Amino acid sequence: MTTILAIDTSTDRTTVGVVLDGVVIKELHHDDPLAHGEVLPTLVEKLLEASSEIDLVAIAMGPGPFTGLRVGIAFGQAFALAREIPWVGVSTLAAMALAHAELEFVVAIDARRREFFCEHYMNGKLYAPAITLQREEIALVPFPIFYDPPTAQNIAQLAATAMGVQEPIYIRKPDAYPAPKGVKFRPWTHIDLVDIYALEKSIYLDDPWSMEQFKEEQAGKGRQYLVAEFAGKVVGYAGIMLAGDVTDILTLTVAPEHRRRGIARELLKRMVDWSRNQKVDAMMLEMRVGNLEAEPLYLASGFRKISERPDYYGPGLTAIVMRKELGK
Repeated sequence: MTTILAIDTSTDRTTVGVVLDGVVIKELHHDDPLAHGEVLPTLVEKLLEASSEIDLVAIAMGPGPFTGLRVGIAFGQAFALAREIPWVGVSTLAAMALAHAELEFVVAIDARRREFFCEHYMNGKLYAPAITLQREEIALVPFPIFYDPPTAQNIAQLAATAMGVQEPIYIRKPDAYPAPKGVKFRPWTHIDLVDIYALEKSIYLDDPWSMEQFKEEQAGKGRQYLVAEFAGKVVGYAGIMLAGDVTDILTLTVAPEHRRRGIARELLKRMVDWSRNQKVDAMMLEMRVGNLEAEPLYLASGFRKISERPDYYGPGLTAIVMRKELGK
């Protein structure tokens, strides 16, 4: 008799369960794509009230969004190490496929950024290995698509009958990058405004923000303003505001001599994190047409063009409106 603790954090749902020889003793889950790290220990604690004797830990290894996936893997491996019991990893998509018997189908995990991790199955066997599809591409798939997360029973079944997966399954590169060396990121203060304004005027010669605009923004509610500081000098700044069910990036600026060091990427990452904490649906921004330095950064971060605003930056200067979906 083998009692398996099954763990999955590779989807928007955190799932844990105790399975004894294929029979589920107890299963718990929590739906929140941003709460895996918070709820997983609590769910397992409740689970062990039903059965504290565990012989094997089965961990869903993805594919899945990087942060959530790592939570389950790290917790499961630590649990197994502390109990001095073995652990085995399984493919999340393969576990999902066990629940379906159609002749041909696709299983899919929301990867966010309007993307999905997908696998194609035919006659009960894997037909095409995992790939990433855009939302528009997956809408064209001509056979059934199943998005339901794997159950504890499916994870345990795969762990007991199939070859394990030893490494996390990553299809796209993680969002995590090392922060720029020697650069300090912090909220800006009124003392920074002189340096920020000087940098603003040196970069945006035709239409810089005024000192009064900076002061008004700093005093406004529902905003986050950050500076990047190197050797005691402000070399970049960024600002974002809450606007209903979205956040709107108002400015993102880095001194020319400090560009291509990851400063803008780190400022943007912090604004994304702040936006997620506001529980909004999406982020918005305007970018001048022809801004070849900013466009690759925004596209790599999941922003997509949705419209244009002619003359937004002045006569003949068009703005591209971009949007990034959060948690969808």
